[in-house]
Amino acid sequence: MTNRWKSIGLAAFIAGLSLTASYAEAAGVLTIGRREDSTTFDPIKTAQNIDNWVFSNVYDVLVRVDKTGTKLEPGLAESWTTSEDGLTYVFKIRDAKFSDGSPLTAEDAAFSLLRIRDDAGSLWSDSYKVIDTAVATDPHTLTIKLKNPSAPFLSTLALPNASVISKAGMESLGPDAYAEKPIGSGAFTVDEWRRGDRIILKKNPNFWQADRVKLDGVEWISVPDDNTRMLNVQAGQLDAAIFVPFSRVEEMKKDANLNVLIDPSTREDHLLINHAHGDLGKKEVRQALDLAIDKKAIVDAVTFGQGTIANSYIPKGALYYYADNLQRPYDPEKAKKMLADAGVSNLTLNYLIRAGDEVDEQTAVLVQQQLAKAGITANLQKVDPSQEWDMTVAGDYDISVNYWTNDILDPDQKTTFVLGHDSNNNYSTNYKNEAVKELVAKARLELDPKKREQMYVDLQKTAKDDVNWIDLYYSPYINVARKNVENFYQNPLGRFFLEDTVKN
Repeated sequence: MTNRWKSIGLAAFIAGLSLTASYAEAAGVLTIGRREDSTTFDPIKTAQNIDNWVFSNVYDVLVRVDKTGTKLEPGLAESWTTSEDGLTYVFKIRDAKFSDGSPLTAEDAAFSLLRIRDDAGSLWSDSYKVIDTAVATDPHTLTIKLKNPSAPFLSTLALPNASVISKAGMESLGPDAYAEKPIGSGAFTVDEWRRGDRIILKKNPNFWQADRVKLDGVEWISVPDDNTRMLNVQAGQLDAAIFVPFSRVEEMKKDANLNVLIDPSTREDHLLINHAHGDLGKKEVRQALDLAIDKKAIVDAVTFGQGTIANSYIPKGALYYYADNLQRPYDPEKAKKMLADAGVSNLTLNYLIRAGDEVDEQTAVLVQQQLAKAGITANLQKVDPSQEWDMTVAGDYDISVNYWTNDILDPDQKTTFVLGHDSNNNYSTNYKNEAVKELVAKARLELDPKKREQMYVDLQKTAKDDVNWIDLYYSPYINVARKNVENFYQNPLGRFFLEDTVKN
């Protein structure tokens, strides 16, 4: 899913950093620099990586994705069975507690699943409407009946947004208070959230795997500027940092005090297009934009060889990825002719950019130059990162680079969110194709692997033909940690296994 951030004042950050660093060193607290601040701790009301990556260690899910990012394993459900007709799932809930010490029961699990299905604020309801009933038949038994057999159902239970929350806590605190300081079920609990600055997590002694957790706590500290964040980890003011700029990888590798961590990912960067804005609603215009962008030049100049050209919204190596999907060549003259044939001249676009993101800014300059060769003017609008996401959601943009990482093993989640969804206007692109939306729903229900694969091949072909967005490149996760930090690891779906991280 997407990644967005909030800004902090650099002076305030530096002023408070020395105290934080000394406390962290004394108390075994891992400090992690990230670009963005979180937006909420209500799992169903966000689609942002930076929220889910924290959720994964504050909440737990019924079914987890393993460290390799390739298979499912037990989480809060220690085992499960499935009926022969594929409609009934029975989960045995392990003996676990919430962070406040209250017992975690099958009733909490049922409540959480029905909430993500039914709550008006849920961004993920479509993926869970297949649930007919979810009932706690006893405190440790959850029985789920589906309306139809669903191929991705078990995978969707591993989505961090489907985390098990406390029914009693939500009902007593209310969603707003719960979203600020939640009652969790994971390895850490939220001690304090300093908006725009940091989230302070402490080890959860009531976590069912508490013996596994080596750290006393974790602080996620917002440092929006890439250069400042790298300098802070080099200076030892941070233990680790995520989103190492491509341009800094080789330099950071030469620092004897650091480990640069390059992990396989499901990340795909793309150029969002707002179909609701004028000529961008014409497929021929979007196809011309695709032809006018030189992806190889972007990969070479921006990723320093770390990336590969993307040809599908499904990332390379993921389930049902179609390797032979169309990849339009760079052809600005053909793009110019297509625009003329479509009756479009002097096309001028507002290109929204996150200030302080080195890669985003470099990409924008290249794309601007490339589009100009096709007679397209792109006006670059740099905005504070705290504004950018809200502007995107509001549709206050024409084009803007973003990225997505998968959160579940099955392609249904991303496909639903970007091609077959209504509540988020298909990832704020306003893409509309009723036949595609119908096929997305059918693919979710198809149990024959070959038939299902063909459906996703067709979806990838149609998305490319329609240009729902412009695929740019795939790339790994690139993070950095001080040499005294061990097991700072992110699996291909983005989950940080902080319960296994050690700070010596």
